[in-house]
Amino acid sequence: MTTSHFLPNYTSTPLKNGTVSWESPSNIALVKYWGKKENQIPENPSISFTLEACKTETQLTYELRSGNQEGFSFDVFFEGEKNEAFKPKIETFFKRIEAFLPFLKQYHFTINTANTFPHSSGIASSASGMSALALCLMSVEKLLNPELDTAYFNQKASFLARLGSGSACRSIEGDLVVWGAHEEIAGSSDLFGVKYNDLVHPVFKNYHDTILLVDKGEKQVSSTVGHNLMHKHPFAQNRFDQAVEHITAMKTILASGDLKGFIALMESEALTLHAMMMTSMPYFILMKPNTLEIINKIWEFRAKTGLHVGFTLDAGANVHVLFPENEAEKINEFINSELVAYCQNGHYICDKIGFGAKQL
Repeated sequence: MTTSHFLPNYTSTPLKNGTVSWESPSNIALVKYWGKKENQIPENPSISFTLEACKTETQLTYELRSGNQEGFSFDVFFEGEKNEAFKPKIETFFKRIEAFLPFLKQYHFTINTANTFPHSSGIASSASGMSALALCLMSVEKLLNPELDTAYFNQKASFLARLGSGSACRSIEGDLVVWGAHEEIAGSSDLFGVKYNDLVHPVFKNYHDTILLVDKGEKQVSSTVGHNLMHKHPFAQNRFDQAVEHITAMKTILASGDLKGFIALMESEALTLHAMMMTSMPYFILMKPNTLEIINKIWEFRAKTGLHVGFTLDAGANVHVLFPENEAEKINEFINSELVAYCQNGHYICDKIGFGAKQL
């Protein structure tokens, strides 16, 4: 499949004005994507859990413009306040997707958006934010072309979201999503995320993800900069090859219910991601001292109890603590008694696997 698949082939009368709203979740990669080619194409495939509680709610109001329609016209409000800082990223997004949504310049858009979690702190806020916006724009296209079916709607929403933020393409559906072409994943593509439809053991259903907010501030190095530093990274190709192998290994783990294998692969992926950051040029560290304290506490607790609690990290200091439903009571006690003390102001988020975005 090529990008031409998503070019519109319909004619319609412009809508005058209206409002559409979506909520879209964040996601947490189990096998990480780090490094990309032109046009937001990943250097390696990735697989993620879709989350439920960590999400962005976006309302898009559109008003038909009159007269000269050069340039895009939009305002952005984040959590109730006008936000000029978001405008350059959305302007870039609109430029990338204009060929696929040619109605963009016909309207003035008012974008009202809010997160249920801290922005820019390593909980993939760009994933939920850009996917929510892409879905709102697809709802406008659906009004212009009511014949769009659900499968194409979701696929194109994922395709568009990717052009705003790579990982956003994994937030449209759930509970497991693969992004990036992999010969063992049917239908997988570099252009959009696909729902993982292979065998998944029941132990991975209702999986928990408690997110420990070690640092709620904005990251000192953005993910965009970090991805770009992979271009001349001395270990880049080995890392990309490793990710392909890890997707193959994860397929076996998910099918068999191998919790020990799941934890080992997930934690290795998290530490490899940060190792790539620490060995780039210039190098940087996003983990904080309390990130390491939490990791060591998890390892000690797991060794002592035999419970299947593990961690992963995104590009930030916060720690995602993952564990199965049937061990949740004891692991939640451990989190509250041993780990919350390392969170900024004691803040953390109890989340679990979700099943994708919802229209509001």
